[in-house]
Amino acid sequence: MRLYLASTSPARLALLRQVGIEPVVVPSHVDEEGAVLAAEAAAGGPLTAHDLVQLLARLKAEAVLDAVPGGEPIDGFILGGDSAFEFDGVIYGKPHLPEVAAERWRRHRGRAGVLHSGHWMIDHRLGAGSGSGGSGTGGAESGSAVSASAVSASAGAFPAAGSVTSATVEFASDISDAEIAAYVATGEPLEVAGAFTIDGLAAPFIRSISGAPSTVIGMSLPALRDLTGQLGVSWTSFWNTPHSS
Repeated sequence: MRLYLASTSPARLALLRQVGIEPVVVPSHVDEEGAVLAAEAAAGGPLTAHDLVQLLARLKAEAVLDAVPGGEPIDGFILGGDSAFEFDGVIYGKPHLPEVAAERWRRHRGRAGVLHSGHWMIDHRLGAGSGSGGSGTGGAESGSAVSASAVSASAGAFPAAGSVTSATVEFASDISDAEIAAYVATGEPLEVAGAFTIDGLAAPFIRSISGAPSTVIGMSLPALRDLTGQLGVSWTSFWNTPHSS
C-alpha cells in the first residue's frame, strides 16, 4: 500500500520513516492564512485550535488529489497534517522571526502549553472513489478527538477520515536568556509550530509531555493507525522499507 504525504515537513517525513514507511512526498501549496481567514469569516469568529488544525490538514490532503507525482496518478492513501501550539488561550504557529521566537521562549519558561496536531487521510486508491469508507475498526487514541464525520467523503468522492490529537508540554523553569538566544540562533525554532521541537535541540529544555510524543513532533502515530483502521486497511500494509519487510 502506498502512502502519499501532502507535506514537505522534515519532521513528519522522519516520523514515517522511523516506523517503516517511505511515503511519496507531494507538496500541497495551500494558502493557509487565506483558508483560515475564509473559514473564520464563514463561522463568524475565530477558529479553535482543534478546528484550525483539522481544517488545514484536510485542505492539504485534498489539494493533491489531482497531482501526478513522477508522472503517475495517485494510487493509494493521501495524508495531510497540521499543527498549532496553544498557550494561554492563544494559538501560535511558526514564529518565522528570531525576535518572535525568543519572546515566546521567555514566556514558556516554567509553564505549559498544548500542541494540537490535525490529521486527514483520503483513500485514493484507483477504483476506490465514491466508496463508503472503512468499518471503523481502529480504536481512538486516548486524548484524541475524531472529527464528527470520522469516515466521510473527501472532496465529494473519496472515503476519508480525520482526527485531532493534543499533548501538553511543560517547559523547564530555569532556562536562561543566554540559552534562549543560543537556541534561537540555530534557526531551528523559526519554522516549527510553537517555536520548539522535542526531537531536536530543544529537547533538554522540556520537562515533560502528557500525550503521544509524536503528536508534538508533527503527527500522532497512534492516531494514524486509528485512521487506517477506520478506512478498513491494516497499518502494517504501509510498511515498505527494508527493516519493516
